[in-house]
Amino acid sequence: MSDIASQKKSKNGQSRWIDRLVPMILLLIASISIVTTVGIVVTLIVDASHFFSEVPLREVFSTELAPLNAKNPKFGFLPLIMGTIVTSLIAMVVAVPIGLSAAIYLSEFASTRMRKLLKPIIELLAGIPTIVYGFFAYSFVTPLLMRLIPTLGSKNALSPGIVMGIMIIPIVTSLSEDAMSAVPSGIREAAIGMGSTKLEAAVKVIVPAGMSGIIASFVLAISRAIGETMIVTIASGSAKNFTLDVTQPMQTMTAYIVEFTSGDAGTGTTGYYSLYAVGLILFIFTLLMNMLARYIIKRYRKEY
Repeated sequence: MSDIASQKKSKNGQSRWIDRLVPMILLLIASISIVTTVGIVVTLIVDASHFFSEVPLREVFSTELAPLNAKNPKFGFLPLIMGTIVTSLIAMVVAVPIGLSAAIYLSEFASTRMRKLLKPIIELLAGIPTIVYGFFAYSFVTPLLMRLIPTLGSKNALSPGIVMGIMIIPIVTSLSEDAMSAVPSGIREAAIGMGSTKLEAAVKVIVPAGMSGIIASFVLAISRAIGETMIVTIASGSAKNFTLDVTQPMQTMTAYIVEFTSGDAGTGTTGYYSLYAVGLILFIFTLLMNMLARYIIKRYRKEY
């Protein structure tokens, strides 16, 4: 009996020891992402501070960008910000109507079998490497657009914007469809019972009911477009133009980082630290977009 009691006591002690150890291990694992995020932010701020200590803000927010000029380098980031905004807006013009229409079909009109077939196919677009999208934009979409727009050059903002829109369609479609599917079926039945057609019920009732999730999908999609790198690097070129003309080549913030990390900027130079300054601005852009998405979800969420 004493052996059994001692074994039981030993097992209970071992079990308590494991119960104390496992939460600590899980907390350590969960902290990795937090520590990584903090490390990234600190790195960006510290190295970007070297840049901002040498370049005044009035120059940073100017339109002259010539970082490799040996005599008088200029670091006006407005052309990069403009290129990023223009290509991202083109992407949203493509992704929003197509993605939302696909979501309405999947949620309200498609049969269960068709939904199970089409939704994974649409989501496969998110798994294609972005460099493949870049070559697709440069070798297929751009030549096609050049036939339609004779003044379009081989490098332009329109082609990568369209292809980025195709790339983020799964984000809009999947999240919007989830938001509309979460609307109770009783609301659909009530709308149809009031004499609405299925299309009218979808557009006038279901979409407004799931609007918080739909808008959040738009915001997350545009934040994904803002951070896109390879498509704009390949298809948009490296011309630092401050223009709204989408037929002209433009450079985005991510493309600027890729250009300089290829070896053009010597370590410790102002041009080198400009990479971190641009990265910090890009980080702030995406952070604000994600915070906006979270606010929209919390503020306009409807509970049924």
